[in-house]
Amino acid sequence: MPAHAHAPLTLRDLLAGGPDAAAAISAPGETALGFAALRAQIEATIAALNSFGIGRGDRVAIVLPNGAHMATAFIGVASGATAAPLNPAYTSDEFAFYMQDLSAKALLVEAGSTSPALAVAEKLGLKIIILHPQPGAGAYRLAGPQAEAASAPDFAEAFDTALVLHTSGTTSRPKIVPLSQRNICISAGNIARALAFTSADCGLNIMPLFHIHGLMAGLLAPLSAGGRVFCTPGFNALRFFGWMQEAHPTWYTAVPTMHQAIVARAHANAAIIAQHPLRFVRSSSSSMPPQVFAEVAKVFSAPVIESYGMTEASHQMASNPLQGEQKPGSVGLAAGPEIAIMGADGALLAQGETGEVVIRGANVTAGYENNALANAEAFSHGWFRTGDQGALDAGHYLTLTGRLKEIINRGGEKISPREIDEVLMDHPAVRQVVVFAMPHDKLGEDVAAAIVLRDGHVADEKLLRDYCKQRLAPFKVPRKILFLAEIPLGATGKLQRIGLAQKLGLG
Repeated sequence: MPAHAHAPLTLRDLLAGGPDAAAAISAPGETALGFAALRAQIEATIAALNSFGIGRGDRVAIVLPNGAHMATAFIGVASGATAAPLNPAYTSDEFAFYMQDLSAKALLVEAGSTSPALAVAEKLGLKIIILHPQPGAGAYRLAGPQAEAASAPDFAEAFDTALVLHTSGTTSRPKIVPLSQRNICISAGNIARALAFTSADCGLNIMPLFHIHGLMAGLLAPLSAGGRVFCTPGFNALRFFGWMQEAHPTWYTAVPTMHQAIVARAHANAAIIAQHPLRFVRSSSSSMPPQVFAEVAKVFSAPVIESYGMTEASHQMASNPLQGEQKPGSVGLAAGPEIAIMGADGALLAQGETGEVVIRGANVTAGYENNALANAEAFSHGWFRTGDQGALDAGHYLTLTGRLKEIINRGGEKISPREIDEVLMDHPAVRQVVVFAMPHDKLGEDVAAAIVLRDGHVADEKLLRDYCKQRLAPFKVPRKILFLAEIPLGATGKLQRIGLAQKLGLG
């Protein structure tokens, strides 16, 4: 029998098992929405979209603030059409690029929205659909232009595209990643199994829901097991513990910079942490320094599950096991797709050898849209090339050594920024660090670091360079160290090495 033979392959199937009366979606100050109400909401959404002339395969750009309505609208749209969630903070030019690139047929916004996306959609001739909130977390009704019936109505099928997202595009034009119903449902199941979700779980979601991490790990995976999702308006370290008190969560997932901001405020909220013990804390989307791993585990007295994900894999590829050894600095064991390490010549490498991480499996996209060159580069011998460098150890744990594009090439010496990050993070004055390449007229690239100091601590460039000299080869010691009040983050809270030199005036 093939793998996943009985796995849900559409969102309709994925959400069918949640107990009718059990809470599915909750939000600050709102009455929870039960599974029966969520399923009814999805049916009403598909009927409304079909009446607007939108059906399977038609793309709906969703521009909604983070929270319960974004969660339920995403599920509703993706169940019967193709959801294209966009960052509400985009400018007019960005909305114009993404809507045209995606061939969006409609735009979905909340009643009263002042988003520049509206003017862009009108100019492009898109249908405008208005979401009117109703009582209950995430409940809504849709209003839009009546039209001829959709050419492909009703619920989507397994190989229909459920979700389209762009890659981050830090070094080139962003690529479109189409993910099928099957891709995202199998991925949700992989995550649910890795984290042993049950109907007793409640996740405190602080991740943006225009990002694969929030949509898959924060939303669909817990719902697939009949669990509850508490949808916040977005990450806010000052409000996190208040939400924790209201939600009674059993877990949360975030990127490392969010975890750092949370633990910085944990001491003043020790009573709340003690009242609401977590089953685990999950971290994904960028590498977690071992020092932060230890701090989070200590603060919450819970296992920290570091996972490895990317959009092209419908999020999760590897995860540290919930039962078993947690290896700080490792992203764990394969948790969904098959994982191997590939050399530059396309041959798979032996255990312990460093090369490019490659994956294959049912949660992996079939390929970028309308981009034959990108697909030729990304797929090799049936494997998808992640662009990450790493190695598998004797226990099959995967350790990442960096993005291939982020490896610093200093006069032919290849330097992993993560190695230097971890050395600097060990200094007691350092709260946050990101090491990156800066241009050098003779060597091509040299090492630079941006540092945020801990409150009440002082350090200068010479002190930290001398500290690095004790633990790193001379060519790895940062030539330039900048001290910042905060390091610029990407839209999803990640530290971004590529382009940082230019942003900070070193380019």
